Amino acid sequence: MPGPLRIVIAEDAAVMRDGLTQTLARRGPDVVAAVADADALRQAVDEHRPDVAIIDVRMPPTHTDEGLRAALAIRRDHPRVGVLVFSQYIETQSAAELLAGSPDGVGYLLKDRVADVGDFIDAITRVAGGGTVLDPEVVRHLLSGSRRADRLAVLTPREREVLSLMAEGRSNIAIASAFTISPRVVEKHVASIFAKLGLAPSGDDNRRVLAALTYLGS
Repeated sequence: MPGPLRIVIAEDAAVMRDGLTQTLARRGPDVVAAVADADALRQAVDEHRPDVAIIDVRMPPTHTDEGLRAALAIRRDHPRVGVLVFSQYIETQSAAELLAGSPDGVGYLLKDRVADVGDFIDAITRVAGGGTVLDPEVVRHLLSGSRRADRLAVLTPREREVLSLMAEGRSNIAIASAFTISPRVVEKHVASIFAKLGLAPSGDDNRRVLAALTYLGS
């Protein structure tokens, strides 16, 4: 018979880390390491080769996406180790990267939406067995990001360049100077961008701002 699941936990909040460790240990899995930052996580995975690494997204030193970047490295260096992201945050771009190669053995659950310990153990077991476990809210964000990217796909390369400078707050004259083209040509690009993004003239909305938000959201 196979032994208990071997798990590494990466969670910078001490109370949460200790709570996860005790909860899992009572249910059978063997928590072989519980660490507080991404560097320690990678070292623990290198040393223990667990069945699953449970990883928070935001950890020291910057508390942005260290956890997800560590998860990507683990998937690259130890493809047999399952990765379960367990966080209150959804980092869409990094999550999409994590799932891009192969979603087998990958999970992404939100802390405030896991109400049953049994379901959580089941999710860990599925990830360890090569399955994929995604919170529906994570899926919704991924699909939303994909739709935003698809909207920009209709733009030409030059229109995307113009839009990127619009998103920086540049005027048409500044954009014309950056590309060594006339302001009239820039105006044509801007009009085409508005049309392709479905931004009709409106007295209530600033189309330039809406276009920039579409770009930044992608």
